[in-house]
Amino acid sequence: MIDARRGVLFPDRMPQFHRLPPEPAAAELIAWFWVPEWDLPEGQISRQDVVAYPALNLVISPEGAQLTGPTTSATYRELSGRGWAVGALLRPAGVAGLTADPASLRDSAIVLQAPELVEQVAYAMAQPDRLSRVVEIVSRWLVQQKGTITDADRHANHMADLLMTDATVRSAKQAAAHLAVSLRTLQRMTHRYVGLPPLAMIRRRRLQEAAQRLRDDPDSDLSTLAADLGYADHAHLTADFRRVLGMPPSSYRARL
Repeated sequence: MIDARRGVLFPDRMPQFHRLPPEPAAAELIAWFWVPEWDLPEGQISRQDVVAYPALNLVISPEGAQLTGPTTSATYRELSGRGWAVGALLRPAGVAGLTADPASLRDSAIVLQAPELVEQVAYAMAQPDRLSRVVEIVSRWLVQQKGTITDADRHANHMADLLMTDATVRSAKQAAAHLAVSLRTLQRMTHRYVGLPPLAMIRRRRLQEAAQRLRDDPDSDLSTLAADLGYADHAHLTADFRRVLGMPPSSYRARL
């Protein structure tokens, strides 16, 4: 099972946070729902730092609906006042129902013209059974948007699951072998369905795991951690940390 909070760099700062499975009819389109809610005292700001999964998200908030693309570095959002968001981490088949070019959304987002969806979700979020209702509403909407799920969609889902969860896969060549496709075919799949190269997806998974292990065990030896995760050495782990998170692992550990 993928940990929905794994990419959150400082989980203790998180507001109320729910992880929810999609409706069964949308299980091939959505990995999970994430629903934060917050009600902060006046003048207080909660900064949420995230190194996101290599995937796209459908996000509905009171401001509207957005399709957010894959990121190449850590991102953050500052929360204040009172609010909520309903996010769906999309599987490749779900991405195919909303855009034909996820690479164009890298480090960016587009507004979706879905006023009825936003209205229904906003109304549901004011009800006692809000969580189950928004899962049903958004799952049903995405199923309608996608239509038929093809064999290629399902193969892409398998590809993303492999790259995001299998710690034994440490190179694009290994991933292609697991999927019984050529390296070029794998590269086309990740570009078409995720918008990132396969190696970038593998690196993101390893970096998320490195950050999580530092949170779980702040006294971890960095050289051992680097070797366990398949980095060539401590220096490569540090370079990956600095490139994506903007700080070396030692600084991240000190901030925990």
